[in-house]
Amino acid sequence: MGIMDTIDMGAKALQVHGKRIDIHAKNIANLDTPNYVRKIPVLNAVDDVSFQGVMNAMKEDVFGVGTLSYLQGGVSFSGVIEDPTLGEKIYKPGHPDADENGYIRQSNVNAMVDIADALVAQRAYEANLAVVNISKTMAQRAVEIGK
Repeated sequence: MGIMDTIDMGAKALQVHGKRIDIHAKNIANLDTPNYVRKIPVLNAVDDVSFQGVMNAMKEDVFGVGTLSYLQGGVSFSGVIEDPTLGEKIYKPGHPDADENGYIRQSNVNAMVDIADALVAQRAYEANLAVVNISKTMAQRAVEIGK
């Protein structure tokens, strides 16, 4: 994996974690919105970089002892799913969103869960930004050495 591949992987991860932060921010903003259903971002690994995945990749190249096959790695954004838990019902007759019995369903957003998830996403964003910056510095130093 080259330096540019590392920068590309970091840039893709920045986009994914940026979307993640946006989704959690939207959930927190709609904490008191009746009938709002919490959104959960779905992320997937691009390649299987688990221990078992690496061992399976090495198994195919028995004579390449000590070398790892090229694994792209990274993370991808697969979309958003809705949280299936129901919000609490509150009796508010006359509310525009009330059902025939006068009840509205509160948002199912738990502020503490979304704040914690947003902080984890922020840390992942910062880590990937550091990867991009370190890779950029390495590329600049390689150019300076080549002069």
